[in-house]
Amino acid sequence: MFTEIKGQIERITFYNEENGYTIAKMKAGGRHDLVTVVGNLLSVSAGEVLKLKGQWKNHPKFGEQFEVASYESVVPATVKGIEKYLGSGLVKGIGPVMARRLVTKFGLETLNVIEAETARLGEVDGIGEKRIDMIRKAWDDQKEIRDVMVFLQGHGVSPAYAAKIYKQYEKESIKIVQENPYRLATDIFGIGFITADKIAEKLGIARDSQIRAEAGILYVLHQLSDEGHVYYPYEPLIEECRKVLGLERDVIVRAFGKIAEDRKIIIEDISGQELKENNKAVYLAKFHVCETGVAARLKGLMQFPKRLRAFDRDKALDWVQKELKIDLAENQKQAVREAIDKKVMVVTGGPGTGKTTIINSIIRIYRKLGQRVLLAAPTGRAAKRMSEASGHEARTVHRLLEFSPKEGGFKKNENNPLGADLIVIDEVSMMDTVLMYQFLKAVPREATLVLVGDVDQLPSVGAGNVLKDVIDSGSIPTVRLTEIFRQAKESLIVVNAHRVNSGHMPVTDKTGASLQDFYFFQAEEPELALQKIIELCKEKIPRKFGYKPVEDIQVLTPMHRGVIGAANLNAELQKHLNPSTNELIRGGRSLKAGDKVMQIRNNYDKEVFNGDIGRIVKIDKEEQEVVVDYDGKVVHYEYPELDEIVLAYAVSIHKSQGSEYPAIVMPVLTQHYILLQRNLLYTGITRGKRLVVLVGTKKAIAIAIKNDKPQKRYTLLRERLLNP
Repeated sequence: MFTEIKGQIERITFYNEENGYTIAKMKAGGRHDLVTVVGNLLSVSAGEVLKLKGQWKNHPKFGEQFEVASYESVVPATVKGIEKYLGSGLVKGIGPVMARRLVTKFGLETLNVIEAETARLGEVDGIGEKRIDMIRKAWDDQKEIRDVMVFLQGHGVSPAYAAKIYKQYEKESIKIVQENPYRLATDIFGIGFITADKIAEKLGIARDSQIRAEAGILYVLHQLSDEGHVYYPYEPLIEECRKVLGLERDVIVRAFGKIAEDRKIIIEDISGQELKENNKAVYLAKFHVCETGVAARLKGLMQFPKRLRAFDRDKALDWVQKELKIDLAENQKQAVREAIDKKVMVVTGGPGTGKTTIINSIIRIYRKLGQRVLLAAPTGRAAKRMSEASGHEARTVHRLLEFSPKEGGFKKNENNPLGADLIVIDEVSMMDTVLMYQFLKAVPREATLVLVGDVDQLPSVGAGNVLKDVIDSGSIPTVRLTEIFRQAKESLIVVNAHRVNSGHMPVTDKTGASLQDFYFFQAEEPELALQKIIELCKEKIPRKFGYKPVEDIQVLTPMHRGVIGAANLNAELQKHLNPSTNELIRGGRSLKAGDKVMQIRNNYDKEVFNGDIGRIVKIDKEEQEVVVDYDGKVVHYEYPELDEIVLAYAVSIHKSQGSEYPAIVMPVLTQHYILLQRNLLYTGITRGKRLVVLVGTKKAIAIAIKNDKPQKRYTLLRERLLNP
């Protein structure tokens, strides 16, 4: 038997973004103490007045609670209630201060004025035309979003996504979702096929329908590309689709035919031992264009004649060594010669092997010859490091190509190429197939291209294994640097990176190493490792080395889940390293002013990219936005966009690529067994500039070093470069 209660939400104590489950405290009529209400409440805010239907339950641990079956939002009836309602951040443009001014002016009529006489808001101090328009739009949007939320919640979508869906489709939201819910999976960041599939089921779309099979195949291919595959073999892909979608083979094969006909996928007949079952590779159309394009453009560059006036190479080498006050080793000289003679070349090697010295030598010679030089790297931090090391401006690849949101793509391309005679790209191991293709389209045929990177590091986060495939093809001149120079040998970080890469255990004390910059702390259990990491970041490293806990120390972890996964490490480190009380709780997670955060997708409109790290400088509850400073670039996020950033006190090793940090702390435990790989440990160690601290067990380190078989990525770039 349901009971009805009515009251005003005082505070939200818990909210699950996945399913909308909420625990809130309510001031209910006829009750002296605050009432605990639990249930699926549609993104309600403190200050809202609700009429609830449900049942009183007695929780064994938390006592009396009201379990909500259904509810409706009611206009607050008191001046104080209206003030709290408006001050909750429900309406953009109205915060606690403005809410007080409004109710002081209009009293019980405040909500009617906002609804029907918005122009009168100008009678309140601090509200001009611009803010009136903002409040009017926010009020209308809020009502429409609530309608969309009610519809979507009834079809299995969490409230967290309602605002994003509304922002994408506006008044068409309900109509579009009803017609083809699978559009959500491709149109909206954060909503995947699984969620769209649940909605489709509730809307009565048959499980074996063509629309579901087609969307499902594309979903599976996107998932596989997220694992690094550029294509997937046909038969294993059919099996994967059958497993994920629960459909018969003939339904899937029919859907394959349709999406191939629509050019959403490319099925290519190929020959090769690994695909002897049927020799068919299936690509998402974009990846096929990019992979074939990378191969064609690299070949085209190689074949175009070199346009560099005749000069004595040996004299140039003597000159540059005097200019830079260095003595180049023989393989470094070979790299410089190749850069002079060849149109495209690769320089690869680990830390301390002199890659930067080679870059600087090549730049000096080309500039002396009056050549135009461009430098770039995939991330902002890598580009900044390149600039500092070379004394020559370096940009991110995205900025080099001049992305324009208005024009929907890069301004620099085959029709508007880069103005350069020499282009040097660093950290090429991070460049995936798509970015490499976009870059190569903009490289003029007459230019010389030098690709620099460490092929033994983890491959790119995106699909492909470009640097390794290029080197393995043997079709591009490559200089592999193996010698560690004397100065680098003084660092245990460099020594241990090379030890790990060659299959040996790291050492923590070595005669001849003048720098004690590598430490290991034993911790068998994850809970002990967590406490040790907090202690190191908060006290031990700052006290011994003077590093700032947030700015200078970066925790790197192999995994996302678990006690020492990125999510839990971030929650714990935030608690211990950021005392700020200016906090925003959204979707069950906390963001505070001063937090270290990372952008987790490329956002070309805001010009921030996957892996960029910044600090929250402002949380504006009135404007409903969070402001983040990325090394001097200030970016504004509206509340619905906040799933694009995550806390970054701890980040995955993959996400740390291209960055160097003064100090890194890295857990390595056997609980990470499935992820422990040599190139993962090697990449993590090489991120530390002046200090590396491992926390865990020697057994886990040994497992990682022994596991030298990186996960296979399906690509055909090597074969395409080999074929004429």
